[in-house]
Amino acid sequence: MNTVVDRKTDIANRVKTILHEKLGVDTASLVDTARFSDDLGLDSLDVLETFMAMEKEFNIKITDEDAEKLTTVGSVIEYISTHARK
Repeated sequence: MNTVVDRKTDIANRVKTILHEKLGVDTASLVDTARFSDDLGLDSLDVLETFMAMEKEFNIKITDEDAEKLTTVGSVIEYISTHARK
């Protein structure tokens, strides 16, 4: 199987696990197009907490400027896919 696809699937699964375990978001609602505030009902503190957990999980730094652009589950998965080393 394609390792790029496998890696992105692994990242997607890990991101969704964080959202589910840390914030109790229903896994069925964790689709790529789901927006954090509008669709998942997260407030800014929830989003900040999520980004901090993802920084730790993937050993990356999400800048404030980048964080403002990350508004959907899919955008976070894509960001991590391009910024995480492993």
